[in-house]
Amino acid sequence: MATGHTDPRRRERIIAATLDLIAEEGVAGVSHRKIATRAGVPLGSMTYHFSGMEELLRDAFGRFADHIVAVFDAHLAAPTDRDQACEAVTDLVHVLSEGSQRDLVLSQELYTLAARQPVYREITHEWMRRSRVHLEKHFDPDTARQLDALIEGLTLHRALSREPHDRALTREAIARITTTAGRTEPA
Repeated sequence: MATGHTDPRRRERIIAATLDLIAEEGVAGVSHRKIATRAGVPLGSMTYHFSGMEELLRDAFGRFADHIVAVFDAHLAAPTDRDQACEAVTDLVHVLSEGSQRDLVLSQELYTLAARQPVYREITHEWMRRSRVHLEKHFDPDTARQLDALIEGLTLHRALSREPHDRALTREAIARITTTAGRTEPA
């Protein structure tokens, strides 16, 4: 195996291996040894790059949150009006729910940790804040908050349902939130 000096991506491989193992076995199933084996690094690399499992999990889930925010950005950067933004949110729900089961599992693992441990709640708080920044390009802050929750809920329901709802129902749910009387358009 290469040394850290000739392997500058070792830390990144450890984080990727951690996320892969969490997706396969859950947080409870990961260990330094399993991660090192999956990443193809010496076991000592674990303590060289991370002070312990908590730091590794925080960094890994932080990286995962960055990935999901990038998905939001990819969908919400292009729309130029409210109708296009509503269609982009519809697309986002369907991409997230029809996409990687890995992402769905990682989301739920992170939410479970966040429900129990404040340090992970900070990661989810920042993730939601960053997601809403993308939504607030097209919707007022209250609507963005409601849409963010709707995206999470519809994604989970579609991904776990034996008979997922169709795009028309997703569009209707988004329309109900975004067409409330008295809403003002963001600047």
